[in-house]
Amino acid sequence: MMLFPLVIVLRAAFAPAGSLANLDWGGVWTAQSYREAWIRGHFWLAFANSSLVAVGVTLIQTLTAALAGYALARFQFWGRKTILVLILATLAIPFQLLVIPIFLVLKWGNLLNTYGALILPTAVSGFGIFLMRQYFLTIPVAIEQAAILDGATAGQVLRHIMIPLSRPAWVTLFLFAFIGEWNDLFKPLVFTTRPELRTVQLTLAEFQEQFTSDWAVLMAAVVISSLPVIVLFLLGQRQFVQGIAATGVKE
Repeated sequence: MMLFPLVIVLRAAFAPAGSLANLDWGGVWTAQSYREAWIRGHFWLAFANSSLVAVGVTLIQTLTAALAGYALARFQFWGRKTILVLILATLAIPFQLLVIPIFLVLKWGNLLNTYGALILPTAVSGFGIFLMRQYFLTIPVAIEQAAILDGATAGQVLRHIMIPLSRPAWVTLFLFAFIGEWNDLFKPLVFTTRPELRTVQLTLAEFQEQFTSDWAVLMAAVVISSLPVIVLFLLGQRQFVQGIAATGVKE
């Protein structure tokens, strides 16, 4: 039942124009709608913009999550639990609630209509920090202590021991961050107006306005925009499950 709408989308995307009123599963299958959707929507530019934003946000999020998560998991300092609670509290605040102050900050920094407006607002993730912290807690402290006895610094322990051992959590965070940014419509809609900064989701939204009568082209655009995240999830699904399963440890 869950997959049936997706099957309808795929069949509609391969149907000839104007034939969706009576979909014939044994009828004509054509890729013409994909070609029209790619050309009309300038998907090459949208794919480039979405890829740049998604990869940029993902790299910064994984870096900041690893540093903050390791500090909260291993270092003992005053206010550590308070900081963790405040980080978790940010998960309860909708991004839409912060759009006005973020818009004013971006305007003050002359970042509106730039890639910075699409990357910086979500460059740090409270969920990512909590995820990495929880996974670091599952790694035995004895491994780090052995490395420190051999002369390793905290940075070397993080780089050569903790990060390689936390690969499932890294893949999980990467998938969450990349898919979230790829599917984001709110930031490009609010913080950009330049056509050359259009992302995949913004292009898809414009398709719904321009080509609502040509459902075959619209369904083809939906399939094109969904393929990268589907392929990415299929490639990392094993690590994703391991990362989610291992981050429920208690301190």
